[in-house]
Amino acid sequence: MGFFLAIPNFSNVSIPLFPKQTINLGLDLRGGSYLLLEVDTNSIKNDRSQSLLEDIRSTFRQNKIKYSGLKTNKNGIQVTIRDELEINEAKKLVQEFNISSSNLFSNTNNEEFSINVNDNFFLLDLKENSLKEKYRSAVSQSIEIIRRRIDGLGVTEPSIQRQGNNRILLEVPGMDDPQRLRDLLGQTAKLNFRMVDTSISVSEAKQTRIPSRSEIIRDTNGFEYLVMKKVLVSGERLVDAQASFDQATNAPIVNFRFDTLGGKYFAKATSENVGKPFAIILDNEVISAPVIRTPILGGSGQIEGGFTVEEANNLSILLRAGALPAPLEILEEKTIGPGLGKDSIDSGTSAAVIGLVCVLIFIILSYGRFGFYANFALI
Repeated sequence: MGFFLAIPNFSNVSIPLFPKQTINLGLDLRGGSYLLLEVDTNSIKNDRSQSLLEDIRSTFRQNKIKYSGLKTNKNGIQVTIRDELEINEAKKLVQEFNISSSNLFSNTNNEEFSINVNDNFFLLDLKENSLKEKYRSAVSQSIEIIRRRIDGLGVTEPSIQRQGNNRILLEVPGMDDPQRLRDLLGQTAKLNFRMVDTSISVSEAKQTRIPSRSEIIRDTNGFEYLVMKKVLVSGERLVDAQASFDQATNAPIVNFRFDTLGGKYFAKATSENVGKPFAIILDNEVISAPVIRTPILGGSGQIEGGFTVEEANNLSILLRAGALPAPLEILEEKTIGPGLGKDSIDSGTSAAVIGLVCVLIFIILSYGRFGFYANFALI
């Protein structure tokens, strides 16, 4: 029985009714890549502060609250309310963003930030307990996204473990291309689609003043674009991305497809901006800025960025797996060769064969003809 179960480990031939599962060798026997990663918790804190700032700015404008000095600081956000008669209303509006986070293991609720008011000066400090919960969630989410990215490479049985509060240990047996692994994990893969601001040139904006609604973003070659801050569609709406080749030029491209809601947003944006350029931005870098020739109504499109075949394949894997909640820093990296593992496997095989032969000889010497019959039946 043991012989039949072990057959898939020695032959790639598929035999009906025979088992097909093989023994997956670990990093010590097969060799591969070892990485110790750290989640950038400062990025999580900064992103939450910036998101909260944009929410407060939008709410104050909608409710016509006069303010000044709205900006992020080391611990959160600060703002000054110009009209003293609007202080209570402003505090009430800010409090609405202080959504309590439920603790799964108790009946207590924790506010996300504290609100300190000194005359007309507001100071919002993000609470440590709330941030720790966001860090834990980010590490768990990162582990799942790393797993999906590694699976996209076709690698079997990667080992992904949490180490401490914000570190992740990754072992990928059989992965002999550590550079590709770094490329896959080094990108956050936050994709979004935005319009290019054509009301003023980049050089004029730098010489005078950059419009508040826009910002300057570079592409991979250092070329600068003046891009609207408003996101038309985010990468979170993608449901599929596949590497392919352009039928006209045969150049590597990435075909993508949105979900139903993302397709509606994309159709609306392209219908309203025919003849205008829009930017496809990945991790705050413009990878393509085509002109919208006709409305794109099917909820799908393609990304052209002068890719190599491997770059297009990597990008499609990143987009399918989703964006990391925060950047990952590689703290430690090792590439382990399979030499020691091969020696161990060869030694173990030799020992098993020698042991079996010795047992068979001992049985024959001890029991004679009946021992021979027993060996024949055993084999």
